[in-house]
Amino acid sequence: MSDLSALIDARRAKTANAWGLSNEIVLIGCGTPIGLPGGADQCYEFRPHTEYQWLTEERRPGSVLAFDPQEGWTRFTPAVTELERVWDGVAEDPEGPYLDDLKSWLEARAGRKTAFLGSVTQDVKVDHDLTDHLRKGLFQVRRPKDEFELWLMRRAAVATKAGHDAARAFIKPGVSEREIQIELEAAFGRAGASRPGYHSIVGTGPNSVVFHFTPSARKVKSGDLVLIDAGAEVDGYVIDVTRTYPAEGRFTSDQQAMYDVLLDAERRACDRCVVGQEWLEFHTLCALDLARGLIDLKVLTGSPESAVESEAIAMFLPHGIGHMVGLGVRDASGAAEGRTGENKAAGVRVRCDLPMDVGYVMTVEPGLYFIPAILNDSQRREKFANEVNWATVDRHIGLGGMRIEDNILITAGAPVNLTSEIHA
Repeated sequence: MSDLSALIDARRAKTANAWGLSNEIVLIGCGTPIGLPGGADQCYEFRPHTEYQWLTEERRPGSVLAFDPQEGWTRFTPAVTELERVWDGVAEDPEGPYLDDLKSWLEARAGRKTAFLGSVTQDVKVDHDLTDHLRKGLFQVRRPKDEFELWLMRRAAVATKAGHDAARAFIKPGVSEREIQIELEAAFGRAGASRPGYHSIVGTGPNSVVFHFTPSARKVKSGDLVLIDAGAEVDGYVIDVTRTYPAEGRFTSDQQAMYDVLLDAERRACDRCVVGQEWLEFHTLCALDLARGLIDLKVLTGSPESAVESEAIAMFLPHGIGHMVGLGVRDASGAAEGRTGENKAAGVRVRCDLPMDVGYVMTVEPGLYFIPAILNDSQRREKFANEVNWATVDRHIGLGGMRIEDNILITAGAPVNLTSEIHA
């Protein structure tokens, strides 16, 4: 980690080589803070655009990194104002060139196609096709994580473990979702996290089936499932973990049976994270494992293959089982070059359409849910009358939802689970 400048030079060289530009120019904006509404003199917490941070490891709002293939890279930084020094504690000016110099830099290159990644802060005519092409190219370059990135992610994993350990120990009937969130995120900070990596999800009982649930004042009740999807961030790098805990330290018999099916499927999926594994097939194989378990529990009928082909399994797994993670919670996900990324697997649209490769960090997050909005739908009940044992479903509709999520590093050999130390 000692020679950050050499690392940045290497990243920029890879990017320039992937882009293969001859005369076009590229601007990459860090972004600018967004003010809070209502006349407050504060802003939302600032996060630099990922493209800018990755190519600079610098976070000064308003900055722009420029690339001219004939001359190389130039970073333009706003001069520090007195107001920033007084109100925000911003340090002294970095060395130029300053943002005011960007106008003349652009004027000297007038007429050349221009792409703008990140936040567009300049009055520049942008070639949107070129911008889209270069963004996808940079995604390809950024997908494999370098050692510095993995070092930060491992630090985030340590903080994430501390948070989940604290939350698990705190859970009991009578505490609220919001109180659990506070314990979780406080432990993140004590363990060295910069902040939560994303909006922490804590859903108890009926709220455990709401995928992006905001923690509320609802108190844990005896027999509840407590689903926590939360991870720590260190210097922009995120760990994304989900665990499902019983309210009183032990699952009910029905919950345990479902959890065993889910845990087995999740572990099998983690073991499949190897070079060349296609993501669409990866999702389908996990869906087959879950379907097999639900057939054993007499929730589904028929065969695992028929449950997947008919898309009946999507009623219990209505989301993709993962995405890429790193500099942000869905870092460089999407499709491989030449693919549209619009494909579905086992009845759901997935976030990736690519083969796994060395250096990728993927989330693996299958779930099993008994969602009233889906399972009480009359059209689905008619469509899947022969694929689902609806009497069993009706008995389980109050069970809630469960998900297990780990972050897996793809290597030339066996997969490495960066979050294996977090209790599951």
